[in-house]
Amino acid sequence: MYFYSMSMIKVQGAKVLGRILHKRIRRDQHQAIADQQRWMTKLIKKARQTQFGIDHHFERINSYNDFKKYIPISDYEGLRTYVDQIRSGKKDILYPGRPKYWAKTSGTTSGVKYIPLTNDSMPNHMQTARNAMLNYIHLAQDASVFAGKMMFLSGSPTLNTTSPIPTGRLSGIVNHEIPAWVKGNQLPSYETNCIEDWETKLDRIVDETITQDLRLISGIPPWVQMYYEKILERSGKSNIMEVFPNLSLFMYGGVNFTPYKASLDTLVGKELDSIELYPASEGFIAFQDQLHSPELLLNTNSGIFFEFIPLAEFFDENPTRISLAEVELDTDYAVIINNNAGLWGYSIGDTVKFVSKEPYRLLVTGRVKHFISAFGEHVIGKEVEESLQSVMRNREEATFEFTVAPQVNPPEGGLPYHEWFIEFDHIPPDLETLAKLLDHEMCKQNIYYKDLIEGCILRPLIIRPLVQDAFRSYMKTKGKLGGQNKVPRLANDRKIADALKPFIS
Repeated sequence: MYFYSMSMIKVQGAKVLGRILHKRIRRDQHQAIADQQRWMTKLIKKARQTQFGIDHHFERINSYNDFKKYIPISDYEGLRTYVDQIRSGKKDILYPGRPKYWAKTSGTTSGVKYIPLTNDSMPNHMQTARNAMLNYIHLAQDASVFAGKMMFLSGSPTLNTTSPIPTGRLSGIVNHEIPAWVKGNQLPSYETNCIEDWETKLDRIVDETITQDLRLISGIPPWVQMYYEKILERSGKSNIMEVFPNLSLFMYGGVNFTPYKASLDTLVGKELDSIELYPASEGFIAFQDQLHSPELLLNTNSGIFFEFIPLAEFFDENPTRISLAEVELDTDYAVIINNNAGLWGYSIGDTVKFVSKEPYRLLVTGRVKHFISAFGEHVIGKEVEESLQSVMRNREEATFEFTVAPQVNPPEGGLPYHEWFIEFDHIPPDLETLAKLLDHEMCKQNIYYKDLIEGCILRPLIIRPLVQDAFRSYMKTKGKLGGQNKVPRLANDRKIADALKPFIS
């Protein structure tokens, strides 16, 4: 009776708070440029006496042109000397005081990276996720998720506390910040979440959740799919709704949902409502603020001052650098953030395209470093994903995972080509026809690729079908099975492609 009463209080409270936050989100939509200007000024003023602020003449910054003059575009290597000073015990280096946490991530060029999270920046992460959920509740007029359990598939919350600043993965750190009014509904248990081995952890999660009244699930789509499959294997049921009849909402981020949607819908037994989130260790960038729309609302009033560089110029010596007020629609931009965690002119490595400026909504189009340009074609993630989606639409087969790499020196001789490694639910009998259709779509997506094909610089792409669970097996060999890990959709080298060769069917 007590649980029932508390659940009803949470349901009613969520409805009230959802209405309030929806109005706040709508207000922020209409003053995005003013809020961005305010955050630029506020951040500069706050960090003026830090080591970075002194080194970069924050006292001289009075406009965005000044901002660009004194604060360079940087990546982790550019800020490493400041990070190292903080890690040695110094304070007031990138931001006043010391970070509350280090979010530990891995990079392709910098090895392990330590991204600062401060008392000021944590609300950006926690409140944005809250706002996205409660805004959905207001729009859907359904707060029933708070009447049952919520599952968050995340990395381990275990933190390294040998230094004064606790260190861990962002998804694990977030576990320590979840408010009390959510913790009573949260699954799995803290002890289970701390298990590092994904397969062991998954078994324990199934043990703890299979008899629960699950209402919401959150996680990266491929790992949610593994959870669903394990639940069905254990329960003997034909779909997830037979196990969790009240499941109604899926929250996700980190990868494009579309390639997984058909298989997840089949496993669930129906199409669930979903909310897409765009979090990163460096900051919570955007979230889905409309029902049934892939567009994400930029988080313009949450401690981040955004800048953008046209992707076509990103690797130039002096690329164009613009504020939100100057962005254009349907142009791919690299995202640059300045925030209240002490990141300045920081390239997070993602690319986005704005689809609306009233309000500022965007789509994530890929990664700056995840592209193929072995021949000058500069193919990006959005292009390969949309091409594959187009040719697979209305086909009997489904794709689980895929990645693309250039084959510059074909062992069989002849012209080079793009090599697509695709894991199907069952291999199509007409692979050559499918490859031709896919190549045609790529030519429509990327004019430079089309010119290379028509100019006989490249031959049409080749599909390598992979055995079942190939990508899971590959991730396991790399020690990256589960959690927030994901396979890049494309790379400009052969590291992943060569590792996948043993899995070719």
